[in-house]
Amino acid sequence: MRIDVPRLVLGAASSGSGKTTLAVALAAALRARGLKVAPFKCGPDYLDPGYHARASGVASHNLDGWMMGEEAVLSTFARAAAGADVAIIEGVMGLFDGASPASDAGSTAEIARWLGAPVVAVLDASGMARTAAAVARGLVDFDPALRVGALVCNRVGGRGHLELLREAVRVPPVAGGLPAREDLAFPERHLGLVSVAEALPGATVAAWAALAEEWLEVDALLALARSAPPLERPDRAASAPAAPVAGRPRCRIGVAWDEAFHFYYADNLARLEALGAELVRFSPLHDAAPPPVDGLYLGGGYPEEHAAALSANEGMRRAIRALAAAGRPIYAECGGLMYLASAIRTRDGREHDMVGLVPGVAVVRDRLQALGYAEVTTRAPSILGPAGLTFRGHQFRYSELAVPPSVSRVYAVAGRQGAPLLEGYAAGSVLASYVHAHWASCPAAAEGLVEACAR
Repeated sequence: MRIDVPRLVLGAASSGSGKTTLAVALAAALRARGLKVAPFKCGPDYLDPGYHARASGVASHNLDGWMMGEEAVLSTFARAAAGADVAIIEGVMGLFDGASPASDAGSTAEIARWLGAPVVAVLDASGMARTAAAVARGLVDFDPALRVGALVCNRVGGRGHLELLREAVRVPPVAGGLPAREDLAFPERHLGLVSVAEALPGATVAAWAALAEEWLEVDALLALARSAPPLERPDRAASAPAAPVAGRPRCRIGVAWDEAFHFYYADNLARLEALGAELVRFSPLHDAAPPPVDGLYLGGGYPEEHAAALSANEGMRRAIRALAAAGRPIYAECGGLMYLASAIRTRDGREHDMVGLVPGVAVVRDRLQALGYAEVTTRAPSILGPAGLTFRGHQFRYSELAVPPSVSRVYAVAGRQGAPLLEGYAAGSVLASYVHAHWASCPAAAEGLVEACAR
């Protein structure tokens, strides 16, 4: 299949350079021009895609080379970008940073090469002039197979500063900059950016769109996107979710979705639907009980920020325990695991009772407890399928949970060195883990969950 969608990858020398700001500003400006923008995020991030969706008006999809592989990346891009006028792919960390310091596996550069997409380098230019040329030249020359076609200077001090940068940087051409605007900055929380509902009102999106038109060479960036060559991909990719099954659903899966739970890969949800599951959103915070469903998917989020309210909703907690007692599959990741624990101890030392399906108290710490990619092999049958399944995912958490040895541990989580960590807590029809899985790496796991719910 040939796909010819104009596209840009936004990369940088490091995290915090302004990639998300540029992605929001550019997407909003292009949307205001009447263009259909398809947004994407490199890497395992859950938060930035929410910002993209607010700016572009459509869901943003993750593209992760390490978790998904090339075939699934191309298939997801082709599916989500179909019919779009332009695709904007925000990078992760620095342009060449990924799963290993010795290769670009899992990096923004890897995704840009697979997509044949020109790169817009985003530079935090505060306090910088001629040195910007050295940084830009390094990004351009490091990988000759990568095309870095433009530079956008973020946090410029004014028009004069931007002109100095234009004079200093010859390659790649400077396609404008964005001024430092603390009044429009996206607030942060211990897990990164706060949720989009809290931090990105429509007025802020409109303000960044106006700044993009005022300060960026939007037409030049569009021309760069349109210079991307046609993309070839297999007609049928086995790792890509198919179209949703028509007719009566095989099962109904309740998906926790509110201020406390909203970290899901769009690709995972699409796979469940393609396998015949009807997904029904519900709120553990606000609803009295889950809707009539055959199973639950409790994703990550901020349960610690809403621990008191989650604990106060006793009816919901009782209903989830009843579903487990009835043998309905309950699959939980990270924040979902914390919710299924006996309690959450927040940073102020207070303990809040939770569902109690996984014994132990989830204790929120001031420092990161785990960060990075994870490869899981199942050691026993579970609601995801037989033993021996291998899939990839990611962890990013500030909490820890001590679970009694008597609780079954289905996952062997490979580490960089030493014995694998035994995790993936299972009891009856419940499976809970700190790992956020991406099922492109193992479509059979999504099939197993749907089959368990259908049964």
